[in-house]
Amino acid sequence: MEMGEEVKLLGFWPSPYAIKPKIALHLKSVDYEYIEETLQSKSDLLLETNPVYQKIPVLLHNNKPVCESLNIVEYIDEAFPSTPSILPAEPYDRAIQRFWAAYIDEWFPTFREVALAQSEEVRRAAIEKVKEGMSLLEDAFVKCSKGKPFFSGDNIGYLDIALGSYLGWLYVYEKLSNINALNKEETPSLLAWAERFSASDAVKDYMPEVDRLMEFAKIIMPRFKAASN
Repeated sequence: MEMGEEVKLLGFWPSPYAIKPKIALHLKSVDYEYIEETLQSKSDLLLETNPVYQKIPVLLHNNKPVCESLNIVEYIDEAFPSTPSILPAEPYDRAIQRFWAAYIDEWFPTFREVALAQSEEVRRAAIEKVKEGMSLLEDAFVKCSKGKPFFSGDNIGYLDIALGSYLGWLYVYEKLSNINALNKEETPSLLAWAERFSASDAVKDYMPEVDRLMEFAKIIMPRFKAASN
């Protein structure tokens, strides 16, 4: 990071989308100012810097805003080219990791569908979606990691960040819904990866405590239920 550069990150502590750029900035050893947003009201700065979606996270690099979590992670990798690289070096590997990262963002809300299901039929269907996704990601990990500890090989990278940012909420939804999505029988490789990821010095300070997330979930889940009725 060059002298005189200013980096700010607008986020919200429970958000997996805000966790992604936090980890990326840490991996790149970028000093930045973190600005916490709230649920109660959106700050003028947030509305000014993300007028399209009006949501976090927003990265401000020398007052230039970059929005959307995965887009921000890629920007950080390119704007701060010091090692380690977050995206793989090979174009094909980058494309594969981008594909799965987009899939994860699209699939993960299925966990909330299980927790909010109003009937056993809807719940069973949502659980099947969860299991299908976990099976696909188990296979993706085996192929992407090539026998190494992380999706990106020896070190945490793009796809690790994409999935790892959701781990706290995955554990919360497991408790809320009484399901066991990560287990030794069906997802042994992912289970071991999740333990390594969460324990890594690169990310552990940025992962919200599950108990704190659970308390937050107790506040917001009734709102989600009311909205789904």
